[in-house]
Amino acid sequence: QVQLVESGGGLVQAGGSLRLSCAASGRTASIYATRWFRQAPGKEREFVGHITWSAGLTYVDDSVKGRFTISRDNAKNTVYLQMNSLKPEDTGIYSCAARERITTTYKYWGQGTQVTVSS
Repeated sequence: QVQLVESGGGLVQAGGSLRLSCAASGRTASIYATRWFRQAPGKEREFVGHITWSAGLTYVDDSVKGRFTISRDNAKNTVYLQMNSLKPEDTGIYSCAARERITTTYKYWGQGTQVTVSS
């Protein structure tokens, strides 16, 4: 089993920055990749970005490209989502999810952290 805990959310003005963390515990050696998702009020959950743990390969959605970056600290079993130039439309609950090497399913999810961007 893998447990994920997000932190770092909060209230920020448009144009500001936040760094979210996704800390993993448990069978972390089995993790292949972590994804960030977000869900705005009344909307479907959407993919934000992705990082692989061993190679550190990253990908972010076009909607946040150039503003958000994903990184990881394997020693701390933590994945980060650095969010710059935040916009009110970035408001939502941000969640991380992890998958193991043996499956393509993102089985493990954190509880989410609220990000609110004021105009």
